[in-house]
Amino acid sequence: MSIEQGIVFAVLGITLAMFVWNRLRFDVVAMLALLAVAIAGLVPTEELFAGFGHPAVITVAAVLVISQGLVNGGVVDNIARLLGKIGHRPTLQVLTLTSVVALCSGFINNVGALALLMPVAIWMSREAGRSPSMLLMPLAFGSLLGGTMTLIGTPPNIIIASYREGGTFGLFDFAPVGVAITLAGIAFITLVGWRLTPRREERSADSKLFSVGEYLTELRLPKESVHAGSTLHSLLETAGDEADVVVLALIRDEKLQAVPSTYQILREGDVLLIEADTSSLQVFLDKTRLELANQAVEDEAADENSEEENISGASERNSGESEGADDNDEDASARIAKGELYLVEAVIAPESSLVGQTANRLKLRERNQLNIVAVARLGYRLKQRLGDIRFNAGDILLVQGFEDSLSGTLAELGCLPLAERGLRLGSSRNTAMASGIFVASIAIIVTGLLSAPVALVAGAVAMVLVNLMSAAEAYKAIDWSVIVLLAAMIPVGQAMETTGGAALIASQMLVLGENLSVASVLVMVLVGTTLLSNVVNNAAAAIVVAPIALSLASELQVPSDAVLMAVAVGASCAFMTPIGHQSNALVMEPGGYEFGDYWRLGLPLTAIVTVVAVPVIILVWT
Repeated sequence: MSIEQGIVFAVLGITLAMFVWNRLRFDVVAMLALLAVAIAGLVPTEELFAGFGHPAVITVAAVLVISQGLVNGGVVDNIARLLGKIGHRPTLQVLTLTSVVALCSGFINNVGALALLMPVAIWMSREAGRSPSMLLMPLAFGSLLGGTMTLIGTPPNIIIASYREGGTFGLFDFAPVGVAITLAGIAFITLVGWRLTPRREERSADSKLFSVGEYLTELRLPKESVHAGSTLHSLLETAGDEADVVVLALIRDEKLQAVPSTYQILREGDVLLIEADTSSLQVFLDKTRLELANQAVEDEAADENSEEENISGASERNSGESEGADDNDEDASARIAKGELYLVEAVIAPESSLVGQTANRLKLRERNQLNIVAVARLGYRLKQRLGDIRFNAGDILLVQGFEDSLSGTLAELGCLPLAERGLRLGSSRNTAMASGIFVASIAIIVTGLLSAPVALVAGAVAMVLVNLMSAAEAYKAIDWSVIVLLAAMIPVGQAMETTGGAALIASQMLVLGENLSVASVLVMVLVGTTLLSNVVNNAAAAIVVAPIALSLASELQVPSDAVLMAVAVGASCAFMTPIGHQSNALVMEPGGYEFGDYWRLGLPLTAIVTVVAVPVIILVWT
């Protein structure tokens, strides 16, 4: 082993370990790896940042923009709405959801397809009186399977295509293998697999993750209140840190003002709709001297006992034990149903800017006009102060905002809506235009008029020109962390090849199995890539394994296209852990899954994919 090879192996080993450690963002780790090989002189300076202009990186960016254009055009959303008519039979629900998400994932970003169908799956589960855990894992795995069907279905396919000798793969070159494993996978999940998903606490059809009605209270500023003429901010400051309350709305002269400014001047008779648990409500009433809006104060005797009645009434309405509490809960629920309050459940995506931050630090109310009403983690509503909760990826938020801006705010913060409460997210629809541009781009690629990067970039630009999205939205649609990861890791992977490191690993593998058959080689490559992609980013796994697989194929006289296909399948089929793919991570919290739940369905599904993929690869590519 040469010094250069030793350095490359050390850099790759540390990089993979840091990916698994997951304390630093994977794009930061990739840049550190790139800097390491640059300082070691393993990559020429003029080629160091060539990855940012690599056709594979440009293609990934264009696909992400086109995916957002299709979302804005309502293409997938229109399909999703039809799913509400399929009934409550679990087998039919699983079959339909996994099939639709797989088909969508073949042509748009699979995380985007999953995000669009997650609310549908959760709604279907609630309507059927079952836990979402039964549908969400099959949905996530369906999105992974569908991405294997086309060149643009998933970043690993685009990366693998760039390693092909004598030209890239075509748009549908992945289809024979991808379609075969997708059909087999969906059949297994539908007939057997969904029964292997964990059964978390089942909920009734009309239940919600957040029982908001139990925490909503209307409070009125009484006559001669000391807070009349002061600001809402001053009122909240009076309550201090002991009272953890969220002001959802201000009602004045029968008109409701959602998310009132903290600088709003209060008047006598104003009604505040607040969200608070029993103990916080008691403290708030005690310190602010407000009164319950439904409380009738008819004489001096009632006035003298108002504090005791307020506390008692607060406990009763939060426990739902009193008739008055029930009446007010119904009023609050009616406001939500009528759309006066725009509340939505959303899950924090792994790359969200909220991860590791608190609501107080981010000043979400002041900057984004967004209220964090409640936070759930591991299936339970957190009881600590909302402003002090440090957000994790996968946390579910109940948020409140304005109808016309809430959708954009959630997208900007990196949150995916899960369930609506008086709110329908979405922008203006132009399905025909979005579909036409997408189909035209695909047709141009298939006919060979333009290469995939050029045709897809043209499609992305067209989406902007016809106002399916603004230029700013196009930039936001691109997952820059993935772009940086790819651009940084491509030179690192090339360094392993140019230093002879890939050939050295391949020769060592050859010693272990010199007389291996083609099928055995493909199984070894596919399974090895799968295991790696379950613990590191799948695009990074493809970049690391592809050079080694090509060297092994050269030594054993196995067609290079065959081993590249095996790497592509292995990199995309990370079913056994929640960290193997963003789709797996996104359903973990809404489904109430634990880390060890994934292998129960993921392991047999991986075996089926391997058994189906290898013969098809041999048939088509050898």
